[in-house]
Amino acid sequence: MTFRALITLAEGIDDLQSVTLIDVLRRASVEVVAASIEGRRMLTCARGTRLTADGMLVDVLAQTFDLIVLPGGAVGAQHLAAHQPLQQLLKDQASAGRLFAAIGEAPAIALQASGVLRQRRMTCLPSASHQLSGCTFVDQPVVVDGNCITAQGSGGALAFALTLVEQLGGKALRAKVAGEMLV
Repeated sequence: MTFRALITLAEGIDDLQSVTLIDVLRRASVEVVAASIEGRRMLTCARGTRLTADGMLVDVLAQTFDLIVLPGGAVGAQHLAAHQPLQQLLKDQASAGRLFAAIGEAPAIALQASGVLRQRRMTCLPSASHQLSGCTFVDQPVVVDGNCITAQGSGGALAFALTLVEQLGGKALRAKVAGEMLV
């Protein structure tokens, strides 16, 4: 079975988190669509890395994804939180029981804004946890609560990406990808 993942990109997203997520999921043969919420495909990450999105989010809103992932970065997370079509997509994904995930500041800012964290155990960059309400912050690198997967930050991006691989395809797929990467 081929899994499909949407990774949302915005100006100011975290460089390492974004590239790590795209790379590891593609190593697991996940069909990744890296979609820009901005009015252009070329974006500048928080530390100056330039990324070119596969396409625009507005062009894939009607498509179904097994997983939607939001990279962090304070500025990028604010852009993701303010993008109403993305916020609705997250609500629909959560209510359909499909996987959604975020790392760094994105859980506390963008997922919090969509309301999909209510009554969930989750994590985020600890310095952003003061923005949370209606959920339980867990001080762990990666937290899985049903169809919601969250992670604390760039240092855990690889573990987060491998957890997403496991949630999609199981422990054997995670072990295969991790082994090929010598993790």
